[in-house]
Amino acid sequence: MFRLPKSAKLRSVGIYTSGALFAIGFWSLVDSAIFSKQPVNASTVHVTFIDWIPFLCSTSGMMIVNSIEKANLFDNGANGNGFMSTNGGGHAWAARVILFLGFSLLAGGLAGSFMVFILKYLMKGYGFPTLGMGVSNVVCNGCIMLSCIILWLAQNIEDEYSYSLAL
Repeated sequence: MFRLPKSAKLRSVGIYTSGALFAIGFWSLVDSAIFSKQPVNASTVHVTFIDWIPFLCSTSGMMIVNSIEKANLFDNGANGNGFMSTNGGGHAWAARVILFLGFSLLAGGLAGSFMVFILKYLMKGYGFPTLGMGVSNVVCNGCIMLSCIILWLAQNIEDEYSYSLAL
């Protein structure tokens, strides 16, 4: 098990970096959607709902992953003698399953953006700037995945002044 350093500044930097990556990803997709509807786009290819599905999967996965605390993953609920306690312990497996589902949505969103890029833009032989709409979809989902990982790590950093009130 790895230990994260205790630093309030590192936690703040991680949270702001995560927010910046999410904003870059989101606005790259919005920019390509706006560009696709402009007269400057000389092609008949437009950003449709199919292009937004990977973004929705990645964003849902990000929300699921960041709702799980690291402490819940290692709490096995054993009461010291190997048996499960009866007062609500043993929820680590449920947290792990939910975390797996969240990361599966993230990976599915990134893989989906690659598939949209390949099937909609590369296989039909479009060039830039039309191909840039597919690239922005991949960039969007990659930024969201990286943002999710950084935010989860940053949220689980304890600062120097945090107290454990558990009995």
